[in-house]
Amino acid sequence: MTAYVLSQARLQIGRRARQFRDVLAKDGYRGIVTRVRLKASDWIRPRTVVWPVFPDDVLAADLSRPPARAVPPIARGQPIVVNWVMEASGPGSGGHTTVCRIVKYLERRGYMNRVYLYDPFGGDQKYFQSISKNYYGLTCEIGDARAGMKDAHAVVATAWPTAYAVYNARCTGKRFYFVQDYEPFFYPLSTNSMLAENTYRMGFHGITAGRWLAEKLSREFGMTTDHFPFGCDTARYRREPTSKRSGVAFYARAGTPRRAVELGLLALEIFANRCPAVELHLFGERLRDLPFRFVNHGLVTPTTLNEIYNRCFAGLSLSLTNVSLVPYEMLAAGCIPVVNDADHNRMVLDNSHIHYAPATPHSLAAALEAVVTMADFEAASKQGAESVVSASWDDAGAAVDAVFRRALQA
Repeated sequence: MTAYVLSQARLQIGRRARQFRDVLAKDGYRGIVTRVRLKASDWIRPRTVVWPVFPDDVLAADLSRPPARAVPPIARGQPIVVNWVMEASGPGSGGHTTVCRIVKYLERRGYMNRVYLYDPFGGDQKYFQSISKNYYGLTCEIGDARAGMKDAHAVVATAWPTAYAVYNARCTGKRFYFVQDYEPFFYPLSTNSMLAENTYRMGFHGITAGRWLAEKLSREFGMTTDHFPFGCDTARYRREPTSKRSGVAFYARAGTPRRAVELGLLALEIFANRCPAVELHLFGERLRDLPFRFVNHGLVTPTTLNEIYNRCFAGLSLSLTNVSLVPYEMLAAGCIPVVNDADHNRMVLDNSHIHYAPATPHSLAAALEAVVTMADFEAASKQGAESVVSASWDDAGAAVDAVFRRALQA
């Protein structure tokens, strides 16, 4: 037995020594440190996690017995009252930015909005309320969803965990679901993916970002759906005619798997070898140790982002689910977007100035090269920017306003 233990120990020591040698030769000491940190993180990672939804909300939501909620009539001369249930969020959330744009538009149209924050992670309510007011610009009443909601004409879920709170809430109001992405795709096949999927079976009236989601939820879950068009903040993102372009931009947010950052980095590695004189500008979060030279912008303000776009011929923006706002913002600045070819991207963007390519590194790199070497780039850049001038967020707000009025009057 002792001999067996010693032989196994020698086997493992030899294996680890060879692994250490090979990693050191390939990646240097930084590679060793990275692997040690990964292993250490596995050791200290808690074996239980905090769910993004309160378990008691899931237990209370019996989808086989949907509660009947009264919908107050809209009195002449009185505002439509809407309760919005939102996840607590820090600055910089694109999803929160869109919801808050709609809320503020409806305020201008005479609605009375209330926002209720839903936070299973135990954050400080006052802090997130201040973010909602000072960063996202909300001026309406903001409360805690767990403390209960006042009666309203409409109660709106804005993310899958909040749908459970809306389903269980005792307040009056027709239930709506403001859907910006297909959230079951945010997870591997798991409890979370199924809990997210089940929210589409709650009988809410869906208001979706773009037509792709509306059709998918209607077709697969029988939801009643309407959609609003994507807007673009052309006051912030605009083409500067005198700008000097010399680069390519990439929305590199590795913490959001659906944005396919690893695929984009492989495409940029190929592109960098083909076009070494073209600068590569990465934004979204700070990355390092990449096999090509790049400008590391990290998380930036809209003003800085517009400056980056105006320095670039093309921008790479990938999405494996509903498309992001980035392609329109790039285009508004005269930066031609290269997007992975998929129905959910083509259907929502619906713009002939966007370049699509199969989702392979070589195809995406070739599409970027085609834009950078385009003979009539200035004309294409100008026409592309002009194509989104009318893509106002007021159009999106008006669409949501029309959905509320039509559904509530019915």
